[in-house]
Amino acid sequence: MRGGQEPPFRTAPLVSLLVLLFAFTLLPRLAAAVPVPADTPEHTGFSRPVIVGGDRAYPPYEFLDRDGQPAGFNVDLTKAIANVMGMRVEFRFGAWSEMRDGLQQRKVDILQGLSYSEDRARTIDFSPPHTIVNHAIFARRDTPPVKTLDELRGKRVIVFRDGIMHERLKRMGFGPNLILVPTPAEAMRLLASGEGDYAVVAMLPGMYLIRELHLTNVTPVAKSVVSEQYCYGVLKGNRELLSRFTEGLAILVKNGRYQEIYNRWLGVNEPPRINKALVVKYGLLVLVPLLLVLAGTVLWSRTLHRRVEARTAELAREVAERNRTLEELRRHQDKLIQADKMASLGTLVSGVAHEINNPNGLLLLDIPILRRVHDDAAELFEEHFRNHGDFMLGGVPYSEMRGELPRILQEMQDGAQRIKRIVNDLKDFARRDDSGRLVPMDLNETVRTALRLVDPTIRAATHRFSAAYGEGLPKVRGNGQRIEQVVVNLVLNACQALPGPDRGIAVATGFNADENCVEVRVADEGTGIAAEHLQQLTDPFFTTKRDTGGTGLGLSVSAGIVKEHGGYLRFASAPGAGTTVTLSLPAAKETT
Repeated sequence: MRGGQEPPFRTAPLVSLLVLLFAFTLLPRLAAAVPVPADTPEHTGFSRPVIVGGDRAYPPYEFLDRDGQPAGFNVDLTKAIANVMGMRVEFRFGAWSEMRDGLQQRKVDILQGLSYSEDRARTIDFSPPHTIVNHAIFARRDTPPVKTLDELRGKRVIVFRDGIMHERLKRMGFGPNLILVPTPAEAMRLLASGEGDYAVVAMLPGMYLIRELHLTNVTPVAKSVVSEQYCYGVLKGNRELLSRFTEGLAILVKNGRYQEIYNRWLGVNEPPRINKALVVKYGLLVLVPLLLVLAGTVLWSRTLHRRVEARTAELAREVAERNRTLEELRRHQDKLIQADKMASLGTLVSGVAHEINNPNGLLLLDIPILRRVHDDAAELFEEHFRNHGDFMLGGVPYSEMRGELPRILQEMQDGAQRIKRIVNDLKDFARRDDSGRLVPMDLNETVRTALRLVDPTIRAATHRFSAAYGEGLPKVRGNGQRIEQVVVNLVLNACQALPGPDRGIAVATGFNADENCVEVRVADEGTGIAAEHLQQLTDPFFTTKRDTGGTGLGLSVSAGIVKEHGGYLRFASAPGAGTTVTLSLPAAKETT
């Protein structure tokens, strides 16, 4: 099987606890039969590097990066195991079918990402699972949804060749209707192009590829239809090598290194739904043999038994801590959906701006003509008024209308110009700019543009708003559109922090000569921020405004943009005393 979602240490606490009990009770005995690792590879029991096989195109688990080097979760995990066990490893990446054949032909010593099955176990020995992988059914957005694999009968199904789902679907009798592809990426591209009805791909790689390849018409219609154990695998009988990797995996879990690697590659993905059936299934798979091992261990040595109890208690505390973290992640999963919706803002704004600009262009063209008509007809109206007295014009006496009509026409023209300016600013703000090109820019002008964008929000939030622009500021190198986004986020946060319109907001720009940087300060008289929250303000999905729809992404995105420009955000706040945010950007070097 290729694919994954959650490590067992997160998705099924009972399973992870039992697996770890197995590792910590059995490994001390295995160590007696395996040479003790030393600081050099010659003391590992292997006279040559261990050849580790992997898939060249299976992100984020294992793949070749842009420089052609092995990368991914499996690669970092293997390197960490080799480090703690004092082994040398050499990665050999290729097509998945080639790697499977390479293991059977002894060209590869171990596969670092292989799903367990009874058929495979006839020729392969597996380690305890380092990840539990969930598979999903993907479809185009206009395709009727399905919930189970059985509902795919009679459909054209795209599947990864020689993967665990390919084997499972063949056993279910799907052979004639399967469309086989060499990589999961090819499966997702083929589905997006209109080929096939559905694709069965691991949930995590599928979502990763949708995002990386911008496949906006593909979506998961059934999540977690099958869960599999993701392990290391060696050719049958090579238990010495397998025991080394199993022991190294247990050490990484113990010292926290496993969690660091997991968080780097897989930690931001949506966690799967856990149900009792899944816990019971994997609990029973591991519980029965482990009970036998534990019973034998008790007979072997009381000392070993006490060590197991001590380690079990420590692991239970770690599992409890991870469960608390998992609960926090669950509360954020719907925010990922909201973030995905925001990705389409640019397209929506362009369409709306086009629809507004067309009629507004007619207003800007026709209002000057009406003003000239009024100027030409004013003398005739006055002459008629002097000769015949007052008369009705547009349902209003001319004596009242002659002073109001020029003002009305002027306000109409000013309003149309304001509409045009706001729409242009909004289009510039929403337009996606991936070039990353930094050019000299006037920070004052950038701030003015951002304030025009949020002017309606400011007027609704406060009656006391001020903006002060420093004179003679040096230019900064940056992307004006992205800095606008940062200023907009800071001002919107200030507006949302005000308890009422009687509290004020002040925006000011200036030059900090000590640090040679140009600054923008946004100060509000709002409710302030608790001291314990100040260090978390730029963390993704951290927000104190969840009840009012906050996503916790605004300051995180803003901090990333400012860092790319070589600057920083500084926060000063206290509960009840308001908040001041300072945006600092390095002044551009003058060229001669």
